[in-house]
Amino acid sequence: MVEIKWMPVIIGLVIAIILGVILGILTSWGDLLGYLIGSIYVGYSVGGDYKNGVIHGVLVGVVAAIIVLILSLLGLGTLYASNVVAAGLVAIITVLIFAIIVGGIMGTIGGIIGVLIKGKS
Repeated sequence: MVEIKWMPVIIGLVIAIILGVILGILTSWGDLLGYLIGSIYVGYSVGGDYKNGVIHGVLVGVVAAIIVLILSLLGLGTLYASNVVAAGLVAIITVLIFAIIVGGIMGTIGGIIGVLIKGKS
């Protein structure tokens, strides 16, 4: 069982959320880049094997995706969420599920990249 290292996760979350909101405003895919960078950081920080990087990266990616989606619904992030509010609760739940899946995928990729970078240095 992998022990979660909370300090790198919290720092990775802050990086992912800040970059996700800022880059999400600038481009349509910027929030994904924010999740990826935050999860690369956490994968690099925790080191270890791929499993360790993936678990920490997914944790950062999923939580950051949920938080950025909530901020978007409040009008502080990407513009696609403003259309979701008009469509109703079903659309919000659908976008939330999609955000969790995409955040998890980006977190997995970032966690693996971070572990690979740490292993080469």
